[in-house]
Parts: sequence; C-alpha cells; structure tokens
Amino acid sequence: MIPEFRQRLLDSNSYGYDVLESIVQKVQDDIQMQPKPKLQRSRSVGRDSDKYFDRIAAIEYTLAHDDGITLKGLEEADIILLGVSRSGKTPTSLYMAMQFGLRVVNYPFIDDDLARMKLLPEFEIHRHKLFGLTINPERLTEIRENRLAGSDYASNEQCLHELQTVEALFRREAIPYINTSSLSVEEISTRVLERTGLRRRLL
Repeated sequence: MIPEFRQRLLDSNSYGYDVLESIVQKVQDDIQMQPKPKLQRSRSVGRDSDKYFDRIAAIEYTLAHDDGITLKGLEEADIILLGVSRSGKTPTSLYMAMQFGLRVVNYPFIDDDLARMKLLPEFEIHRHKLFGLTINPERLTEIRENRLAGSDYASNEQCLHELQTVEALFRREAIPYINTSSLSVEEISTRVLERTGLRRRLL
C-alpha cells in the first residue's frame, strides 16, 4: 500500500488494523533492513515482461484454435494435436500453452473425417507439426458416459470404431502418437515434447 494512503486510513475516524505491520516489523528487526514499498509489486511482470506476454499470446492462440474452431494461421502453430473427441487434446493444449509458451492447435476427428479417412488439405503442408493422441476404448467410453450417458457417442461400438479408424490413419500417414489412458496432462505434455523434439519457449 502507498505509505500516504496507509497513514490517512490509520488517522481516519474508524477502526483500522494493519495486519502486516507486526510481520514486517519483525522481519525488519531480524535483517536490519528498511522495507521499500512498491505499488502492485505482486502483479508486476517486471524483468520477465517478454515471457509474460509470450505466455499470454500462446494461451490466446491456443484458445482460438481449440477443438477445431478455426484452421487459419496454422503457420504460427508450434504443434497440432489430432485425436478423437475426449482423448485429452484440450487440457494438454492449454497446459503446453500456459507452462511452455507453445502455440497449440487441437483438432477432433468428426464423422466426416472418419468416413473420408484422409487428412484435411490444411494439414498436408504442416505434416511436421502433427501429433496424435489416442486412448483405450474402455477409458474413452467411461469419459463419454460421464458427459452423455446412454448416447451413441458414448457407446463401446462407437468409441472402438473411432479409435481403430484414427489409429489406422496415424499409422498410414506416419503421424507419431501416444496413448493417454493412464497419463496425467503433465506426462502427456512431456512425452509429446520428447517425441517431437519440440523446445519449450518458456523456462
């Protein structure tokens, strides 16, 4: 708090208690140094302003490209995650953006993609950025049941069909992929970085 404002509050006709005073005074006595108040110190980006704004830009890009919202600007992407719905793409994308400052696109295969069994033209020129996520059918059914219980979307048959189709596409197109069934978001992200050789932008 600004010292002048603090004093005004303490001098005002009200009950006021500076809950930090005793702590600050104790630290001051112990280390024999005067405190130097600075406005908004806890929220200042300071010397790391470049990293801060890089992180914000990565998060904004990743949110704008979540779940196939848009396929524009793929040239700016660090990585493009592919997989069936509910295989862990969105949380992994956001984690990689927030923790590593990476710009991540994630795209869920829809019925048209599964019927076509071909990569979208937009992905063809960015093959080196493609990475697949898959999951065990039982685990996928469990996750989808929690979202839409009793639906065809969550049925064992549908989940198995989608996974078999997408994994066949990954193999045919030589797209690296991992199974996320028993992995945390942190583990998925680390393995993706290891497999791709991608370097995190933020340390």
